[in-house]
Amino acid sequence: MAGADQDASPETIIELARAVAEVSAQRTSAIGDITRRTKILALNAKIEAARAGIHGAGFGVVAAEVQTISSEIDQAASLMRDEIVGSANRLHQLGQGLVGSMRGQRLADLALNMIDIIDRNLYERSCDVRWWATDSALVDLLEKPDADSAAHACRRLGVILKSYTVYLDIWVADAQGRVVASGRPDKYRVTGRSVGNESWFKDAMATRDGNEFAVADVAPHDGLNNQPVAIYSTAIREGGAENGKVLGVLGIFFDWAPQAGTVVKSVRLTEEERQESRTKCLIVDSNFRVMAASDERYLLMGRYPLHTNGKDMGYYAAEDGTLVAFALTPGYETYKGLGWYGLILQRPPEVEAAWNARHGHA
Repeated sequence: MAGADQDASPETIIELARAVAEVSAQRTSAIGDITRRTKILALNAKIEAARAGIHGAGFGVVAAEVQTISSEIDQAASLMRDEIVGSANRLHQLGQGLVGSMRGQRLADLALNMIDIIDRNLYERSCDVRWWATDSALVDLLEKPDADSAAHACRRLGVILKSYTVYLDIWVADAQGRVVASGRPDKYRVTGRSVGNESWFKDAMATRDGNEFAVADVAPHDGLNNQPVAIYSTAIREGGAENGKVLGVLGIFFDWAPQAGTVVKSVRLTEEERQESRTKCLIVDSNFRVMAASDERYLLMGRYPLHTNGKDMGYYAAEDGTLVAFALTPGYETYKGLGWYGLILQRPPEVEAAWNARHGHA
């Protein structure tokens, strides 16, 4: 029974419907051939009966009846063909619609799972920044700034970076927006840099208490060799207290490209989908700007023309036949998300071939 259940897939049902339509057409066509031949024989018999005159009268009656029955069989076969083939074709269409719906919903679920993994990852970043902002080495540096406290804070940040490899760097800026300590001072020479006009600094300075944090959308940062980062920040407060006076800001720089790349390339696609390379997984921001893609060529296209029709989750067929599935970030715990979407595209082979021809093979 297990084997029978496994064979009863929607694709199998569609194939059976197609086969039924073909077999029905073939069989009714064969019946039609037989009745046509029978009619010809009956006609010949009537002609011969007429020639025989009174002696062929009885035979002529039989021939006429055979001709009538042949016509009735032919009509019944024609009706049967129309009904069976019509029903089989209808079943085939319904099956195709069902398969399309199941595929679209499955891809939308995968898109939701993909953006949920991103959300959970970024939620941890929001926890990190709020926790580390209470570290005594960072608080001491801003309360009593001198060379020794700055060196101690740099060492402390370096230790954190050794354990948390998802960050490019961590910076401490004073209340005037001047970087006074960082975790990798030999690699990124940012000490003394002014960040007072950067959004992550200004937003962190405006937080009301230690439970709040700021986050900036993914973008290259010139202080980090123009590598794309998501910046999480919060205020460092006097005494490390939740409601203490704001002394400065802690900014942590999440190494976006490798972390997001791992997520979009690890979506649980079928082996067929992976081999065909027609299925693409993307993360886009609230303006549909492509921020991560399993096929990195999509990073060059800027924005993806996503049509959500006001829905948080769903799927649709684009004009070129591409199946587009999407899911809005649901957020996680205290992390509300930034309006980003998980996006999965599945192209017809001919559309994928044309796209590859325009953009070059990966």
